[in-house]
Amino acid sequence: MTVHPWIPTRRRLIDTLLAAIAPVSICVFALGGLSVWAASGNAGSPPRIGVTHARLYVPFGETPETAAFFRITNTGDAPDRLVKVTSPAVTGEISFSRHRMTQGASAYSERTDSLPVPGRGMLDMSPHTGDVIVPVTHRWKAGDLVPFTLYFAHAGRVETLAVVVRPGQEGV
Repeated sequence: MTVHPWIPTRRRLIDTLLAAIAPVSICVFALGGLSVWAASGNAGSPPRIGVTHARLYVPFGETPETAAFFRITNTGDAPDRLVKVTSPAVTGEISFSRHRMTQGASAYSERTDSLPVPGRGMLDMSPHTGDVIVPVTHRWKAGDLVPFTLYFAHAGRVETLAVVVRPGQEGV
C-alpha cells in the first residue's frame, strides 16, 4: 500500500514534533528568563530628563559670546546626550564646550557636538565642566529670563527659562 505524500502518518507527526521541540523549548526558556529579568527591575527604563538651575551669564563688554549652564537630571536608567540647544531670543548658532585639564594642571576648553547625561545621574554644567556657548544678540541684564529648548538624543526636547546672572552669582 502506498501512502500519499501529503497525508500525515504517525511517523511523520512524531518526526515533526521532535523537530519542533528544541526551538520551542529554547524560545520558552529565553522568554521566561527575560520576564524574570524585567520583573526584577533589571531591564532598565528609558531616559527621563529634567532641567533645573538654568542660568545665562551677563555678557561682558563687547564679547561676542557668553555661556549658559543647566543642571540636567536623568532619573531613567539609560544614558542620554544633549545634542542641540535653541532659543528664540538668540540669533546665530548655539554650541557646546567641554572643559579639560592638561597633565600640567592647566585648563582648556574644546568645542564638542554633544554633552553626555548619565543614566540615574546628572550633568551639572559649570565653568569647570561644560557649558552652552551662546552668541550675544541682545544686551541682557541680570534678572532677565531667556527661553531655551534643549534637545536630547533619546528623551526629545525640554523647554526651560534661564535667568541671566553675573559670573560667580549662584542666585538660581
